[in-house]
Amino acid sequence: MVTATSLPETGFLRLPQIIGNPKANPPIPALIPVSKTTWWQGVKSGKFPKAIKLGERTTAWRIEDIRDYIDRQGGELKTLTDNSCVEVKNCKTSRSQQ
Repeated sequence: MVTATSLPETGFLRLPQIIGNPKANPPIPALIPVSKTTWWQGVKSGKFPKAIKLGERTTAWRIEDIRDYIDRQGGELKTLTDNSCVEVKNCKTSRSQQ
């Protein structure tokens, strides 16, 4: 299980490190399992942390901001395995909301 405390204290995360990329070699597990569109809508609305521009075509998020978001959501990172939430507190999927 991945927890907020397993992230480094400081630094930056790129989008695939946050929302995951199962097609990468090796696959990158999602810390926060949402789609790219949902992530950017959440950033725009203020639900997710604000992005930092590191260059003209490079966007990242401060690890501290991601850790704070995770702490506010219950202290554990959501991890997707085979399109299902596993071993996570407060994990809400479309099936559990029905």
